[in-house]
Amino acid sequence: MFAARRALITGFTGQDGSFLAELLLEKGYLVCGLVRGAPERALGCAEHLRRSVELVHGDLLEPDTLRAAIESVRPDELYHLAGPTFVPPSWQHPGETLGAITVSAAATLEAVRDLDSGVRVFMPASGSIFGEAPESPQREDTPCRPATPYAIAKLAAHQLVGAMRERFGLHASSGITFNHESERRPEQFVTRKVTRGAAAIALGLQRELKLGALDAVRDWSFAGDIVRGAWLMLQQEHGDDYVLASGVPHTVAELTRTAFACVQLDADRYVRVDAALVRPTEATPSVGDAGKARERLGWEPEVSFEELIERMVRADLRSLEGVAAGS
Repeated sequence: MFAARRALITGFTGQDGSFLAELLLEKGYLVCGLVRGAPERALGCAEHLRRSVELVHGDLLEPDTLRAAIESVRPDELYHLAGPTFVPPSWQHPGETLGAITVSAAATLEAVRDLDSGVRVFMPASGSIFGEAPESPQREDTPCRPATPYAIAKLAAHQLVGAMRERFGLHASSGITFNHESERRPEQFVTRKVTRGAAAIALGLQRELKLGALDAVRDWSFAGDIVRGAWLMLQQEHGDDYVLASGVPHTVAELTRTAFACVQLDADRYVRVDAALVRPTEATPSVGDAGKARERLGWEPEVSFEELIERMVRADLRSLEGVAAGS
């Protein structure tokens, strides 16, 4: 009888980590989740998985703890998902951002090389590494021009994966993931701000929704589809780099119309542009070309943009109904 494969997920308590843990558990893996602090602390998006996974301590800013976690778990597959995901704070704390993303990636790859070079590793890069790219959509070989500390850190980690793979033969893959969302997305992200705003207005808890530039373009996918792509990368004979994206551009205005339509409301009546929230619109639309992932991994997004937004709105309606009833 074959022993179950062991997977270690850093960032286990976040959106992507929780969806990935669910996927791996369904496939019969023994899943270990890296947590910062005592295991008794709240597990965020993964609280419902507490009894299904093994918890191990680690901190991105303490590389020795990452090595100790890997040595303790001895995983067959390692998904290094932990790290900052919201771009604006990287301007206030660029050093901490580089440490949490680039240094932790280096420490993880170094530990795998030293302890067990057969471990298969997934590292998430970001569509933001392309910045003001010369083309859209962006592919794996599109020149990168990162424009934020977050994107610079992600690009460094992405390039390190390739260098360590080439130099030491590691089975390490970098997933260049474009925006991916769900009802587990924190509320500071525009998608969740919009879906929760639509739900709150429909329930009479809010009168309007203030946003920044409505013409900003993004390539939004469902987080569950993206982590499935990450798993598929580690099932290949060799590690490689892959773009994971829907390939379909949508503006923030389209996002608002779709969300408000879910509650039979006209977004134009409730959405207001707040000049303080407007940031310069990118000259090059951030859209990914996942052709390589489709061809080599057999990966396809299963949840459409419209289905994703409706899923998020419905979840926000459920979470706010109790508030509305008590008000």
